[in-house]
Amino acid sequence: MTSYVFITGGVVSSLGKGITSACLGAILEARGLSISMIKLDPYINVDPGTMSPFQHGEVFVTHDGTETDLDLGHYERFVRTAKTGRNSNFTTGRIYESVIAKERRGDYLGATVQVIPHITDEIKQSVRRGAGDADICLVEIGGTVGDIESLPFLEAIRQMGVELGHDRVVYVHLTLVPYIATSSEIKTKPTQHSVKELRSIGIQPDILVCRSEDPLPKEQRKKIALFTNVQEAAVISAYDADDLYMIPAMMHEQGLDEIVARQLGLELPAADLSEWQAIVDAKKNPESEVNVAMVGKYVDLRDAYISLSEALLHGGIHTRTRVNIHYVEAQDIERHGVDRLAGMDGIVVPGGFGDRGIEGKIETVRYAREQGIPYLGICLGMQVAVIEAARNLAGLDGAMSTEFNRAAPHPVVGLITEWKTLSGEFEQRDEQSDMGGTMRLGGQEVRLAAGSLAERVYGRDEIVERHRHRYEVNNHYRDALENAGLRVSGVSVDDLVEMVEVPGHPWFLASQFHPEFTSNPRDGHPLFKGFIRAARQQREGKHPMAAEA
Repeated sequence: MTSYVFITGGVVSSLGKGITSACLGAILEARGLSISMIKLDPYINVDPGTMSPFQHGEVFVTHDGTETDLDLGHYERFVRTAKTGRNSNFTTGRIYESVIAKERRGDYLGATVQVIPHITDEIKQSVRRGAGDADICLVEIGGTVGDIESLPFLEAIRQMGVELGHDRVVYVHLTLVPYIATSSEIKTKPTQHSVKELRSIGIQPDILVCRSEDPLPKEQRKKIALFTNVQEAAVISAYDADDLYMIPAMMHEQGLDEIVARQLGLELPAADLSEWQAIVDAKKNPESEVNVAMVGKYVDLRDAYISLSEALLHGGIHTRTRVNIHYVEAQDIERHGVDRLAGMDGIVVPGGFGDRGIEGKIETVRYAREQGIPYLGICLGMQVAVIEAARNLAGLDGAMSTEFNRAAPHPVVGLITEWKTLSGEFEQRDEQSDMGGTMRLGGQEVRLAAGSLAERVYGRDEIVERHRHRYEVNNHYRDALENAGLRVSGVSVDDLVEMVEVPGHPWFLASQFHPEFTSNPRDGHPLFKGFIRAARQQREGKHPMAAEA
């Protein structure tokens, strides 16, 4: 039977519940358990797919094509057995949508539909569905205790604690312990009030994870334990770490996993954290370093590119290279030219929507291509590479995507209305389709051209990668583009362009899919390892040819 660990947060949001959940999952996995992970989000959107990156950060896409919260990216990067999907992220909007649909069908037999029991029952059923047959399911509740939006979720997990019993449910509460510099004091009162609020709705936390700048002194841990009715050993100090991947060891050293195992009555082997130690060692002791420019439109909010940034760092871990990421606003390239890119060893253009900064991205591609700088384009980064080649190699003046100019004389990128999924089914859309969930989403098979850089980087001729986009390269222009020097090196099963490259360039590769979603620190990803290796050779003045990448 699956046991459950519920992770809540208090005082303020963005304390790191997702990282805490992922790291606890990593330690428990290292002790031989299978883990499933779920995020419950209080907002009314059905999913984050239509939300601005400035509002919500990155939209993480699972293999089955579900648009989810970015915390699911943390789960997959830290926990191998946590294969996330449609049943791993539930929002208030999705829960209510399901309940209302049941009411309309008459499933409730004429009963008055209420938050309790109908909404809370739907939440509990969703959690059980998402848990699957894992040994332990970690469930993170978004927002903070006291938020009106979170109350149905908190009531549901309270009920699960009563129904399943204390030996199958653990409550972990993450809270802030601030340091007041003017008085040189560590303040425990916010934590006390947060736990009081949680207890007022019927949940007594078993473990407190206390976020602070520095390790929490014993005196403060003892005080927090006394005022919150939590054992002192279960007051975990989650202090700021130099490296995200040090946190599993930090929590293991304080016995977090052992407290969970003891409450659930589990006798487990010792945790094997050697892989995490190797990651930390590789980051601490690089053999070289590179400067990589990421030219995007959401660079003021780093969470908008969190999976991509982490994937680049994973490439560095597996090549013993320190990766210094320089975030460049695409509009700055439009205003001031490509000088911001001088001295970069590699250039990345990530995905995005909307026309702001698009010409800056096109100029970035041209600079990378003409100057022989290793280039990696992701999603829109591939589309602007196609537009740049159409304009400057194929001589197609005014080439553009119809996303940005519906009257473009050469629409080299356009809206596709039908495509084939990994399961062999056909999906359709048009310009009147709802914005949410109408893109080409999730894992799709990609066939790589023999002898291409793409095939050499991946080491095989067929791959599966995750997608999130509405527009595709216009196949009517493929011959003109290839004749001009842009090679199509990857296609989908229904012959849509998936990868392009520039033969003879040191390293120029762009993909329609999002490889960053499947990168993790322990295994890395071949595309990012290849890119960082090429950037390193660029820095060392070796100017590698594509065949050597």
